[in-house]
Amino acid sequence: MKKIVMYLSVILLSSSLMVGCAAYAVSPVLGGLYTDVKAPITATSNTSYSKMGSASASSILGLIAVGDASINTAAKNGGITRIHHVDYKSTSILGIYATYTVYVYGE
Repeated sequence: MKKIVMYLSVILLSSSLMVGCAAYAVSPVLGGLYTDVKAPITATSNTSYSKMGSASASSILGLIAVGDASINTAAKNGGITRIHHVDYKSTSILGIYATYTVYVYGE
């Protein structure tokens, strides 16, 4: 009985420590060792684009997260007033460091 309690305690402690690894909100696929994914977020009916703006946020161990990866900030950074489409890129290394970048295309 004592071994079972000890075993369950170790599992519970281990799983609770792993929850804080670097995380990001959206990704179609995740890699445990390395993730480098690019994917779309949204598109509009605007027919063309000539400008691109980006904005990003980073996370370390899921404990510290900084940055503004909003579509609004990316559009402002690119001088965009009419959005054509929005993509993102998420990168994670060993679950220790993660970045999330939003790319806005438009006029």
